[in-house]
Amino acid sequence: MAAAEKAQRYEAFVSDVLQRDLRRVQEQREAVFEQQAQVLQLRSALSRLQVCRGRGQGGVAGAPDPQRVFLALGFGFFAELTLPEALRHLERRSSLLQRLSDSLTRDGAAIRAHIRMVLEVTPPPFLATPPLLWATPPMLCPSPRACGSCRGCRTPPP
Repeated sequence: MAAAEKAQRYEAFVSDVLQRDLRRVQEQREAVFEQQAQVLQLRSALSRLQVCRGRGQGGVAGAPDPQRVFLALGFGFFAELTLPEALRHLERRSSLLQRLSDSLTRDGAAIRAHIRMVLEVTPPPFLATPPLLWATPPMLCPSPRACGSCRGCRTPPP
């Protein structure tokens, strides 16, 4: 019964700890992907704005010429930056988010590998206790000359 208890403990560890950690890492990774999409969208908008300014177009009719933009840094703080500064900041933020995403991907892969290893090492519940067939010796034929195909027969069939 000790093998069955050990198998149950490993299964509980996988379901309670490893799968919970995997879900948490996947949720964090999804949040990073959303942030990356927002940064990409903002960078695209600022690039279009810079191109419009470079061509002499005012962008939207009646809109003031934006020489500086306010960029949210987080925790309620904003920075007033020129367009090239804002684009450089967004490029750095994008690379930081990409590294964070790669790190979370590696963490998720490591957790999945741990789950796979635990599940491969742990014997299935039906093998935790040896079957009765393994515990009893094979039965011999009641009549050694009945057939020639079983282990109990000594002579070939007639």
